[in-house]
Amino acid sequence: MNLVDRRQAMLQSGVVVAGLAISGQSSVNASPAQNSVTAGRIRYCLNTSTIRGQKVGLEQEIAMAAAAGYDGIEPWIPNIRDYLKNGGTAEDLGKRIADAGLTVDSAIGFAQWIHPDDSRRANALEEARRDMDMLRMIGGTRLAAPPVGAHSGNSPVLDLDVVTERFAALQKIGDDSGVIPQLEVWGFSTNLSRLGEVAYVAAQTGHPQSCLLLDTYHIHRGGSEFGGLSVFSDEALQVFHMNDYPANPRREELKDADRVYPGDGIAPMDAILQALAGGGRSITLSLELFNPTYWMEDAADVVKTGLQKMQASVKRAGLA
Repeated sequence: MNLVDRRQAMLQSGVVVAGLAISGQSSVNASPAQNSVTAGRIRYCLNTSTIRGQKVGLEQEIAMAAAAGYDGIEPWIPNIRDYLKNGGTAEDLGKRIADAGLTVDSAIGFAQWIHPDDSRRANALEEARRDMDMLRMIGGTRLAAPPVGAHSGNSPVLDLDVVTERFAALQKIGDDSGVIPQLEVWGFSTNLSRLGEVAYVAAQTGHPQSCLLLDTYHIHRGGSEFGGLSVFSDEALQVFHMNDYPANPRREELKDADRVYPGDGIAPMDAILQALAGGGRSITLSLELFNPTYWMEDAADVVKTGLQKMQASVKRAGLA
């Protein structure tokens, strides 16, 4: 399908339906997690990558997030697996999180649901099923679905209708498991690096809970405009990864390690937050950083500073 044909298909399918419109109306079968976001309006969450370099362990990550005052936590699936391998149970982990006053607003998984190879993709879908079942047992209802497996320079450029079929298969597993896969944009990826691409795929599946996972760094890194955030409803964009980027290096050379605290870079943070949460809209803001400089600092201080930086950004945007 060429560019003109794809643009026409987007118009005919109505890329602003299936939860992608500006309207905040609820999609059918809204999950408890969706309702909690709406009730809280702006929620603050810790993605545990922010302190992964300190290697404090999942239990301490939960305790630090709670002590700092976060509303939720966004753990990595490999870390949950490690917790279970070391003798913990999903029930105990879920109770620990709940007792700390936190919710599992999202989780980061890496099942290669988009991989070009049929066999590897089939195995990846089974991996995703296990991840979702595990996540549900600790109280989570959303799982990141990045284009891992089709992101490297060696990966072929995939037709978006093919990607749509593959994401729809992942959504079906999500229906069975009670977990919503969040189609994630990766700005450096060969596939799904731009807002328009993930919007097309999410709309084309026709799923009533099509959901995206977006990120300040990745939107900029992929060359998309932040103004595009205004077309996504609360149902289509429930969690947003908060971070910022410096003036140097230039956009095409930015790496995950270059991410900085919100407000410490040059991103148009006021406009981003107004698009996400202006007019009484709802969103979970999850701090996701990979900065090795922060990994050399005290983990509890980084967690606390990150929340303060997010809150200050929200206040500057006139939303607090």
